[in-house]
Amino acid sequence: MKKLLIAGIALGAMVALAVPASAQIKVGVGGPMTGANATFGAQLKNGAEQWAADVNAKGGILGQKVELIIGDDASKPEQGVSVANKFISDGVKVVLGHFNSGVSIPASEQYAEAGILQFTPASTNPKFTERGLTNVFRVCGRDDQQGAVAGDYIAKNLKDKKVAIVHDKTPYGKGLADETQKAMNAAGIKEVVYEGINPGEKDYSALVSKLKSANVDVLYYGGLHTEAGLLVRQMRDQGMTTVLFSGDGITDKEFWTIAGPGAAGTLMTFGPDPRNSPAAAAVVAEFKKKGIDPEGYVLYTYAAGQVFQEAAEATKSLDNAKLAEYIHSGKVFKTVLGDLTFDRKGDRTTLDYVLYVWKDGGYSQM
Repeated sequence: MKKLLIAGIALGAMVALAVPASAQIKVGVGGPMTGANATFGAQLKNGAEQWAADVNAKGGILGQKVELIIGDDASKPEQGVSVANKFISDGVKVVLGHFNSGVSIPASEQYAEAGILQFTPASTNPKFTERGLTNVFRVCGRDDQQGAVAGDYIAKNLKDKKVAIVHDKTPYGKGLADETQKAMNAAGIKEVVYEGINPGEKDYSALVSKLKSANVDVLYYGGLHTEAGLLVRQMRDQGMTTVLFSGDGITDKEFWTIAGPGAAGTLMTFGPDPRNSPAAAAVVAEFKKKGIDPEGYVLYTYAAGQVFQEAAEATKSLDNAKLAEYIHSGKVFKTVLGDLTFDRKGDRTTLDYVLYVWKDGGYSQM
């Protein structure tokens, strides 16, 4: 009986060894899932969830299913570092995130030390890819690219207007405002007001009064949609018709909800809208079935997942050093954003920022 039991145990062990483990690839999604910028966290989450669902429906990556782990950084740098450390302890392989440059930059240090790949769909501050880290990639553009487009537009089309520059003192907001200012100034346009505000406040009437006294025609704002919307609403409350001009930090319909109808005519820079791209048609249709508008960074997050997936399948490896080298090599990735290639820093090699105008609750390309 004992021999039979031992034989049974041995046979069971052999069977267990013969059956492959149901391994999963853990992918972290880091962003502001709560707080003032939660609408952007939802964009990242929606994009990642659809990508993971599509990947898993086709058998996963190299035979392994994708498991998403969501991390809420609330747009706070210190909380972003905590999320990064939690991802590391959970065995995350790759991170899609974070949203804010001020969070992505410190979090990336943790990921670099742990050898984890990070793809940000939204962090545009140049510093993110300027530190010699080999694990970071940016699926969006950079503030120096975006600011150059905004500054050039102001110089060519608004040169007779009084322009003010305001930012939210964050790496993203101030970085974008300063790049726009640099491009404006180089073209001979000097701002009449330059100010920083504290994000999270509700009353900007003192600043608005200053803008009104300076007869500002155009307010260039470096920051996110919440404060941008409040500035528009409070300018209208004081009878100002000043046009707001901002960047990709206001790419959510919640901007219009906060600002109200006075947001009509707001100018904005962003990449070409991927919702209109043939490469994204099938995925956009899936989102629409679920009642989700894949605006802003939804498809950028989906594309970040695609880059990781294609690199793994091309190299037949999940070794992050090999994946990073492959992505840095200039290979072409087929994504919902179109063809993407990356340079040695981890930046996209091409990105054309374009102008949008807000009207009737949404934005459209000019």
